[in-house]
Amino acid sequence: MEEQAAEKKSWYRDWFNSPYYHLLYFKRDETEAAQFIDALLQKLNPSLQSKMLDVACGRGRHSIHLASKGYFVTGIDISSESIDDALQFQKENLEFFVHDMRLPFRMNYYDYAFNFFTSFGYFRTRREHDNAIRTIAQSLKTGGVFVIDYLNAHYVETHLTYKSEIEKEGIIFDITRWLDETHFYKKIVVEDEANLEEPLVYTEKVAKFSLGDFNDMFAFNGLQVQEVYGDYQFNAYDVKNSPRLMIVAKKIK
Repeated sequence: MEEQAAEKKSWYRDWFNSPYYHLLYFKRDETEAAQFIDALLQKLNPSLQSKMLDVACGRGRHSIHLASKGYFVTGIDISSESIDDALQFQKENLEFFVHDMRLPFRMNYYDYAFNFFTSFGYFRTRREHDNAIRTIAQSLKTGGVFVIDYLNAHYVETHLTYKSEIEKEGIIFDITRWLDETHFYKKIVVEDEANLEEPLVYTEKVAKFSLGDFNDMFAFNGLQVQEVYGDYQFNAYDVKNSPRLMIVAKKIK
């Protein structure tokens, strides 16, 4: 009962369902997202018959672009409101489901699985994160490929902007960041005078997972690291200077 109560209070359930979350993070240049996907596909060179799983797909912008290339794509996300929005784009080779990545989803079915934009690291325990990696690994066929796009914790530690303010469509996001030994935190105060009597406050919490942490989680679930990149231009990963940690792993058993 205590675990169920804690899960109901998890910050990401409310925040990921909020329209302010999407306004803050995803009201951006769709061309940029498409260019990243196109470059990734050039690296992976998947066959047109490939089945792909977009884990924590949000409103589906990456899934939609992948499907436009002819692949069969499934997007899953814990946010029911995000999936409700994504469903308008569903078609013969594109489907969306509300699903918690910690729980099994289709065994030995997909050729590729993706987790973009640090859509990981926000559960309470390491066991829950292990469960999510297990779900992804089990969803892949043997020889299937998993790509995770995560923040580079070592870079963020030395480049953290502690205070900032962002204005989008007349809405103010007052952001405060801090860190401890195991996590990064971001408190977001939303000021929307047209629609809110009082500001809304959300606090993100993301684990400081390193390449070594992911290697351990992957190896335990039959995934072997193949390539590691440090940014969206697919430059080599540098532990101190790369803003991203992008790992390509293959399911070996």
